[in-house]
Amino acid sequence: MVEPDVADGVRELLDRGRTAYRRLAWADAFAALTAADEQAGLPAADLELLANAAYLVGRDAVGRDIRARVYRGWLREGEPARAARSAAWLALLLLLQGEEASSNGWTLRARRLVEADESDCPALGYLSVLEALGRLRTGDTTGSLSAARSVTAVGERFDDPDLVAFGQLGTAQALIEGGEISRAMEMLDETMVAVTAAELSPIAAGILYCAVIDACHQTFDLRRSLEWTAALSRWCDTQPDLVPFRGACLVHRAEIMRMRGTWSDAVDETREACERLTGHPAVGAGYYQLADLYRLRGELDHAEAAYRQACRWIPDPQPGLALLRLAQGQGDAAAAAIRRALDETGSDVGRGRLLGAAVEILIAAQDLPGARAASEELRAIAGRIGGPWLHAMSETADGATLVAEGDARALRTLRRAWTAWQELGAPYEAARVRVLMAQACQANDDPASAEMELDAAVLVFEQLGATADVAQAQARSRDHAPASTTLTERELEVLRHVAAGQTNRAIAADLILSEKTVARHLSNIFSKLDVSSRAAATAYAYEHDLL
Repeated sequence: MVEPDVADGVRELLDRGRTAYRRLAWADAFAALTAADEQAGLPAADLELLANAAYLVGRDAVGRDIRARVYRGWLREGEPARAARSAAWLALLLLLQGEEASSNGWTLRARRLVEADESDCPALGYLSVLEALGRLRTGDTTGSLSAARSVTAVGERFDDPDLVAFGQLGTAQALIEGGEISRAMEMLDETMVAVTAAELSPIAAGILYCAVIDACHQTFDLRRSLEWTAALSRWCDTQPDLVPFRGACLVHRAEIMRMRGTWSDAVDETREACERLTGHPAVGAGYYQLADLYRLRGELDHAEAAYRQACRWIPDPQPGLALLRLAQGQGDAAAAAIRRALDETGSDVGRGRLLGAAVEILIAAQDLPGARAASEELRAIAGRIGGPWLHAMSETADGATLVAEGDARALRTLRRAWTAWQELGAPYEAARVRVLMAQACQANDDPASAEMELDAAVLVFEQLGATADVAQAQARSRDHAPASTTLTERELEVLRHVAAGQTNRAIAADLILSEKTVARHLSNIFSKLDVSSRAAATAYAYEHDLL
């Protein structure tokens, strides 16, 4: 048998790898291009595709090594400007993965090449991306804004969509830090047009998705957060082999689930995200989210462990850690932690995240002047930033402070807060407001209304699994009603799909869950309804008007 020509074999692998890359089949692209590289070293352009594919399938260390070869390959091919661009891209990826020293080294290499070549090139834009990020991290908002605008200018000059998008993102981030929220969000909307239209490279698109959703969370813009999280989920689903951004997608989805009250699903999503993000700085946000969920469910030991994990990546995970101390009965420690966090935070966005928790903690510590000052500051920030979530937080903080001060206006303020949370679809926050409303009713000698508010709050807390809140609400109630076996909102959703005759796999696809999670919900439904089959559960549901 005659062996086929080696060159023909390499050419076939190259064609297969390039085709797979265009189809976003990252694992196939990585395998084919790796095989071609092993048989006859790839030129710099194909090595760049291989480096990108390695990153997108989660082979970070391999991808870094290959990207360093890309840099050297462009130098050998007499392309210093492209070598500088490769070095700057590697510096950016290293920085985003928390490897600052290595990032600095590659930044210096890129800058030295640009200075030696003395020519205008796209690498200048990528160096400005790094400068904008560095200045933003040190609080130099003006410098960061100037660098970001330089990125956009270079991108437009060289018709580089990635650079234009990075420049717009950096400009928006600097505007957010400067308190110009409305302008920033408009710019991000424009940026996302390029992302959703598939005008960017895959890695740039993933970075933009995650950064824009983070900006939405920072500015309490729930509507945009929901929209872009759904878009990110769809984008990830088109690339089954994708690794680095899928974990971040799960974290963002879990945050939405927590807000919407499907806590068990949120825990499952966050645990999977933490597994996928192991070793990546973004895992800190995953552990923080998981810790918050454990705290809300009253699993304080698990919450403590998760906050400690988050601390490895987030220096001071607040306000969650301070609220945990309050739940643990360490009121003084909680007050000290939240005061220190506020002292160290200057921006409206950062303080807005802390002040609602500060009001709760300072009221518990009987520091009513401090709680009043925090509430008034939160109201002022809500007025400047806007957004229904922040306004709902402000109304809640004001109402809680009025209750603590014994002010008769509390109930009117709290009704506005409850309406705001209801409109946002945030059941836990709305239920906590009802507990405050019960306190206001009790203070106004209206125990019957107080009992009604507490009963309504307990029902929601039970559905969510907020055991500590159930206990606290029942402690305020005269009746001390036992916990119910009501199905949660998510369990009712699953039951509706079961009644429609769908399989676990079909239900998982419709509700964007894993089959394992659907099976767990089904087991809980069987247990609560005391049935042993899907048919019996369906019959029970129709008999008791659950559907």
